[in-house]
Amino acid sequence: MTHPPSVAIVLPPREAFAPGSSGALGLLARRHARWEGMFCATVLGTPPPTPAFAGAPFLPVTPGWWPGGAVRRYGGSVLCALRPHLPDLVEVHNRPDLALFLAARLPRTPVTLILNNDPQGMRRARTPAERGRLLAGLAGVAVSSAFLGGRLCEGVAAPAQAPLVLPNCLDLRELPSPAAAREQTIVFAGRVVTDKGADAFVDACGRALPLLPGWRAEMIGGDRFGPDSPETPYLRALRPRAAAAGVAMPGYRPHADVLDAMSRAAIVAVPSRWQEPFGLTAVEAMACGAALLCSNRGGLAEVTGEAAVPVDPDDPAQFAASIVALARDGARRAALAEAGRERARRFDLPAIGPILDRFRAEAIERFFRGAGPPICQRPE
Repeated sequence: MTHPPSVAIVLPPREAFAPGSSGALGLLARRHARWEGMFCATVLGTPPPTPAFAGAPFLPVTPGWWPGGAVRRYGGSVLCALRPHLPDLVEVHNRPDLALFLAARLPRTPVTLILNNDPQGMRRARTPAERGRLLAGLAGVAVSSAFLGGRLCEGVAAPAQAPLVLPNCLDLRELPSPAAAREQTIVFAGRVVTDKGADAFVDACGRALPLLPGWRAEMIGGDRFGPDSPETPYLRALRPRAAAAGVAMPGYRPHADVLDAMSRAAIVAVPSRWQEPFGLTAVEAMACGAALLCSNRGGLAEVTGEAAVPVDPDDPAQFAASIVALARDGARRAALAEAGRERARRFDLPAIGPILDRFRAEAIERFFRGAGPPICQRPE
């Protein structure tokens, strides 16, 4: 009896793999591990503060002694965990430095990288020369959006290989059923930081809510994921402004609670200022049946298509006017909700899983056809 090839999914050292404390990368790794495709997968990561996700094999890795910095300590512990039973493929999430560290020390095992953030802000990928070596030094690189692919290849004259666009996925079976009668609520969900447009949401709601009797607004999240998210100066300054605008701030909530809130809310806003690498919150809002207000920064436009109303987070009057117009137009909200649900099906696990399988299979084939990338034979 033959067994499916094995994949070790390696999370960044600070990413928790547990309900209530996992960020987007941990949730994505869980879906990848549960995909019943061509491969069997095990997730490796730092021991989480609570029991790990059920239904996905997990191998905890505790950083130990290794000469050098934090990535070497964590990477060395990953190597120790892998070596008793080397997988057919090692798949690193969002850490170019960790992927190159492992590739240099696993010369007979293909190592790939899945990027979900801008590589130009990451160690070992900041310059065109570094990004060129990254593309040449791994068995494969996938990016969650074409926007990220452009950032990865920017300035690289002749990339050794083109990155594959592998969109983030949802498992629609796990989402709550959209409420038949939506609440007159406008929801912001995510990190409460300036890059995500949290203050823009507060300012826009402050202008819009006085014109919308019976409507309320809620901002769910904290500075970071987890119940121990700190009370930053930004949050302390935003709270009185939110109270004056009529925006409730319940703080961090587990992912399941966020999805439940979006499945009941009439409107969800994603007013990101920064160049979003993908925009998973926008996909979740569409899948939950909310009418979506969304900026067009980074990969958001390619993710949402025509299923969202565009807003400018730096134009509070325009943002507020869009809220008021959508809140007053039930037919428009219903049409957006239907378009959003249809759009979200493109990102369901059964739609994305075969692309993941192809990425993995082609990486293994490429690696052994070429006897491994050149960088794997060189020390760091």
